[in-house]
Amino acid sequence: MKKELTVIIVTVISFLYGNAQDNCSAYFPMIEGASYEYQMFSKKGKLEGTSAYTVGSVDDDGGNTYATMQVAFTDAKGKSAYESDYKITCTGDGVKIDFESLFPKQMMEQYEGMEVEMDITGTDIEIPNNLSVGQQLADANINISMNMGAMNMKIEVNTTDRQVVGQESVTTSAGTFDCYVISANTSSKMMMAKHQMSDKLWLSKRVGIVKQETYSKNGKLESRMQLEKFSK
Repeated sequence: MKKELTVIIVTVISFLYGNAQDNCSAYFPMIEGASYEYQMFSKKGKLEGTSAYTVGSVDDDGGNTYATMQVAFTDAKGKSAYESDYKITCTGDGVKIDFESLFPKQMMEQYEGMEVEMDITGTDIEIPNNLSVGQQLADANINISMNMGAMNMKIEVNTTDRQVVGQESVTTSAGTFDCYVISANTSSKMMMAKHQMSDKLWLSKRVGIVKQETYSKNGKLESRMQLEKFSK
């Protein structure tokens, strides 16, 4: 379960970067049927898994755009690890995610018959439409508390020191993209485990995340994720 939760938190952070914006069309095409596929690699370049996203139903109401996202994660051998649907809302102030709906149904089924209380709070990641090199971006955080009767679990993720550090062209099997490069520091706490890391993210307009690298506290590459397929 810890591994599943870790993947979920990484997915939340990554997907927020690709979606958070002041206008629904700036960095992410909220178009029904749009799809993304990302591959995740270890520090040694070994494939660890693939995340596939599809934009499901999209509705406009009162100036807001509502979409249902479908996500499926498979391991390096192609075996399904989890599938889930979750809801996002795009407003004039940014994107909000129903974090509770992000938890895989398979994981929640483990607690069928139990009374599970979940409380999720935090500050969403924000990315202005008009990015520029040297720009400082606001901090963000996520706090998740799960009460499962005999077991309590708390997860805390803080993203700080966010800055636009450059512009680069990135080529993957999905194509060539002009990107802004955003760096940030992330600290996380899950159960008794604490982690400190830094991230570099390559973000392209009308696409979202193209590449992301995560580094350890001492600056060594720990993992990499990149866009392999994209269609809209």
